Amino acid sequence: MSDTGFYADPSNSIGYLTRIAFRAFSRALEVRTAPHGVSSGQWRFLRVLWREDGLTQRELSRRVGMREPTTVIALKSLERSGFVTRQKSIEDRRKVHVFLTPEARALHPVLMPAVAEVNRVALEGLTPTEIEVLRKALTQVGRNLAADVKEDVPTDSAV
Repeated sequence: MSDTGFYADPSNSIGYLTRIAFRAFSRALEVRTAPHGVSSGQWRFLRVLWREDGLTQRELSRRVGMREPTTVIALKSLERSGFVTRQKSIEDRRKVHVFLTPEARALHPVLMPAVAEVNRVALEGLTPTEIEVLRKALTQVGRNLAADVKEDVPTDSAV
């Protein structure tokens, strides 16, 4: 059987399986974050800003792995929700920095356990060795595909 025939079956396609897993991760996380007013799309940005507040929109976009127009839409949503403010840079007026509000900072200790829980649920039945192999394999897959399209690998993950 050729590679094409092999990958015609979705259960053989790593792309299909990772998409299904990603969607399941997103839904499982959103079930836990939505009661706090945070969508899975907003979550990605909050997680990065909890680690380093005050990033420029461009840097935040890079770290989350989204295109800048998508980041602008997400930031408007985060602003409407009262989770971030945007401020023009004093040194370079073309740059806009993104800062967490006190409300968003207060969500950190509430929502981070949700991430741990989602990961725990996702990894049930896997040995520590299998988990390490999975981490390394997914990291390499991301690097390979990023190199193929010549873009940076995001430095932070969604879940």
